Amino acid sequence: MTYIEDSSALTGRQARVEDYLALLKPRVMSLVVFTAFVGLVLAPGNLNPVLAVIAVFCVAVAAGASGALNMWFDADIDAIMSRTANRPIPRGRVSREEALAFGLFLAVASVALMGLATNWAAAALLAFTIFFYVVIYTMWLKRSTPQNIVIGGAAGAFPPMVGWAAVTGTVSLESVIMFAIIFLWTPPHFWALALYKQGDYGAAGVPMMPNVVGESSTRNQIMAYSVILAVIAMAPLATGFAGPIYGIVAGGTGLAFVWYALRLRQASDGAEMRRRARALFRYSLSYLFVVFMALLVDRVATQMLGGML
Repeated sequence: MTYIEDSSALTGRQARVEDYLALLKPRVMSLVVFTAFVGLVLAPGNLNPVLAVIAVFCVAVAAGASGALNMWFDADIDAIMSRTANRPIPRGRVSREEALAFGLFLAVASVALMGLATNWAAAALLAFTIFFYVVIYTMWLKRSTPQNIVIGGAAGAFPPMVGWAAVTGTVSLESVIMFAIIFLWTPPHFWALALYKQGDYGAAGVPMMPNVVGESSTRNQIMAYSVILAVIAMAPLATGFAGPIYGIVAGGTGLAFVWYALRLRQASDGAEMRRRARALFRYSLSYLFVVFMALLVDRVATQMLGGML
């Protein structure tokens, strides 16, 4: 199957602007930006508010660049999968060449601006994040191994480290913990999606875990990762990086994650499995936001309490 690439499909300036915005994967970008913002706020030290805004903006642009380059490379399989068939390139609203040029420009601009506004350590980490997502994950792992999400998930876990480095010029245990939470969340999140979309992945030739090792093994691995995630999510409390507010939220959301995974593992037939996989996927969409918001609220509450004493 081939995808449409017809510039005549462009219907005016407004549609073209919307299509370029779609290349940025704004829904994915929003979570990336938020976790980077949390890393920046929690980092020790001070960063000029204007420079902090610029740093978060650079992360957003870099995430958008990664999305555009991913769509450029994956245009062939995007046209096959129902979840991605309406993206701008398969629909012929943006050409692959335009998406490539757009993505490369945004990537270079975001890294350069990050280096000039904050420090080159943060810029280097941001550049590596883009490289990891586009080259290591999209071009290499995604089509070659069922571990694509496990290893490639690191790309989505770097943003809080980038935010931390923008302030401190380095990384630390705290930023590594935030990285680990996102890294461990990624496999159960995407494998739940793959369980009820495995027909799409099979048709596109993407070796997602359910298509390669089967549904039962995938559900067992989702269960294992969910338990490990729930434990690691308590690390900020255990290391003193966060306080009781975070501990209560992280403990509750972690137990809920394990409960959803357990229900999925115990599903008795294919239809029930797909329903429960969809339920876990939907829950996982909000999980990271809630956990990172809890880190932020806990820090603000601690500072306010400290100021009152």
